[in-house]
Amino acid sequence: MSAEATGPVSPGAPRKRVRSRLDLRRLGRAAMRGSASRGRLPDAIGHVVEAHRAHYPDAEIDALRRAYVLAESSHRGQMRKSGEPYITHPLAVTLILAQLGAETTTLVASLLHDTVEDTEVTLDQVRDGFGDEVCYLVDGVTKVEKIDYGAAAEPETFRKMLVATGNDVRVMSIKLADRLHNMRTLGVMRPEKQARIAKVTRDVLIPLAERLGVQALKTELEDLVFAILHPEEYAKTKALIDENERGGNPLAAVADDVRNVLREADIEAEVLIRPRHFVSVHRVRMKRGELRGADFGRLLVLVNEDADCYGVLGELHTCFTPVVSEFKDFIAVPKFNLYQSLHTAVVGRDGGDVAEVLIRTHQMHKVAEAGVVALGNPYAQPVSESEEPAPDGERADPTRPGWLSRLLDWQQAAPDPDTFWSSLREELSQDREITVYRSDGGTLGLPAGATCVDAAYAQYGAGAHFCIGVRVNDRLTTLSTALRDGDTVQILLAPRETGSGPDAEWLDHARTPAARIAIKSWFAEHPDRREAPESAEPRPGLTVAGARHSAANAVVDLPGASVRLAGCCTPVPPDAVTGFAVRGNVVTVHRVGCPAVGRMAGLGRGPVGVRWVDSASCRVTLTAESFGRPHLLADLTEAIAVEGVAIVSATVEPPTEGRVRHTYTLQLPDAARLPGLMRAMRKVAGVYDVSRAQHRAAATS
Repeated sequence: MSAEATGPVSPGAPRKRVRSRLDLRRLGRAAMRGSASRGRLPDAIGHVVEAHRAHYPDAEIDALRRAYVLAESSHRGQMRKSGEPYITHPLAVTLILAQLGAETTTLVASLLHDTVEDTEVTLDQVRDGFGDEVCYLVDGVTKVEKIDYGAAAEPETFRKMLVATGNDVRVMSIKLADRLHNMRTLGVMRPEKQARIAKVTRDVLIPLAERLGVQALKTELEDLVFAILHPEEYAKTKALIDENERGGNPLAAVADDVRNVLREADIEAEVLIRPRHFVSVHRVRMKRGELRGADFGRLLVLVNEDADCYGVLGELHTCFTPVVSEFKDFIAVPKFNLYQSLHTAVVGRDGGDVAEVLIRTHQMHKVAEAGVVALGNPYAQPVSESEEPAPDGERADPTRPGWLSRLLDWQQAAPDPDTFWSSLREELSQDREITVYRSDGGTLGLPAGATCVDAAYAQYGAGAHFCIGVRVNDRLTTLSTALRDGDTVQILLAPRETGSGPDAEWLDHARTPAARIAIKSWFAEHPDRREAPESAEPRPGLTVAGARHSAANAVVDLPGASVRLAGCCTPVPPDAVTGFAVRGNVVTVHRVGCPAVGRMAGLGRGPVGVRWVDSASCRVTLTAESFGRPHLLADLTEAIAVEGVAIVSATVEPPTEGRVRHTYTLQLPDAARLPGLMRAMRKVAGVYDVSRAQHRAAATS
């Protein structure tokens, strides 16, 4: 069966989950009483209908009734490990979606989502009884259920999930609700299996919930994962929350003041105190140290119209002392996941507590909580007559967000799973998008920080290999220029017959996986073009003609010179490298993209040709970015040791906002081990990035 978790709530789980467990037992008893007579609503589905009609008062519920009858009868006799009838699982999943505001088709598919996989029900029966849309969703969820997640959320698994999500985001909505219910009832599993499921949830499903804007699911999943993977920190956080609740809420007085201010300004608004969830409190504690009473929650102001949001903001900043650094406008510039709100912070009238305030309309609040679930049926509108059906029954969800379209565009071009995984991590780390305008009138959606190189590949794909220049806002500029929201970009291309291609330095300017993968693929097909223009020899390793081998694998085009690898960029094979002669008949070798190279060229220093000849022992500096947690240093050093790599030195910077940076200088017996080492370090729990270190280099090095 697809549901891994079947037991009661673990002792450390949030207290509000106890009620969920009792509800499940009640549903189980109702389900065991059997199906209702034809035309009558079964008792066990009544609460789902009630939640559904809170969002859709005129919803037709006959399909829900029939779906429940089919699901209950087909699952009859199947039990969860916790002792409830199995039907309680699809019921609970459907209730979660109904509370989020999912439309009827999604709820029907949710009730049936395990029938094709776990019972004798066929897809043809689902299609005959409920139509093509429900059949499509059930089939999509079944395909996702069949994916073997593995212990560490393998890249190929994530790729399949993205494709399923891209075809219809409602498929992933059902999967997220399915995982939430399983996480709520994880307690009967063995601790090691709980940890495995929690890690997969953390690595795969929470990022997707964030990207799809389903914050209500994402925050609860975060808390449940937190309780399992970090029980000590969870217990501390829970104790702090309990203590704060016993002491009263200082935000209550601020909320009353805000209500009075808005009432006097004749602004109709609802002012609520919104408690932070466990992980949010933990992050604030890591950021600020000792917590104040107001840190355990935020004020939420709900209004009717967009203009009222700014009216509320003006009143708050007039009548209270604002904390200017905390102001963010996500209404004018929405987040990548549909989120819209105004964020600010004000000092209470007594001059004491600082209260964070979220301001949004009721509709914005619905989308902030439910994300794509709140958008309803993406196929409710008729398809354009000019639109051709996709092959093999696939289709593109018209509500598909820009980040997902980009992922689906480049994921097939990734040459291997590791490239896909590392690129995906970088893509998911982006928290904002920009829109730039093409000179032909079209638009390009890009992540914040994207450059002209990224725009070229976003617009032309492989055709961008022939880019020779760019205009931004009608002015010639370099390809490395970072773009801003609203810029107009004109990409200048050379004729293909000229045989031009990308420069190696484009990789240093590319921020999107699509651009980096395309550039790397071009160099893989044209290995002779990786050299700088003055040298056409391939670079399998580092040589300097006539040089003494004072650095492993180094020859340079300077007879009698010795070689030194620059400490600022620590080049290793197969990095693109260049050299500069320094005092003592020494050639210092830098990576081509090292900032020191530009400074050398600015001083008029001519480069010395260098090339790799083998991949022998080398020294490299790596930086690991991670969330702070106990035993992290021990786990990282163990991962390095397992790879057979010696640690020359290590430094750990003080935590900042709950994040820690570790810097290691390592001696590798073979440079070819570097990619595997970096992958091993990334797999350590809490580590979210590992990169080559860049140090400030003196101009004379």
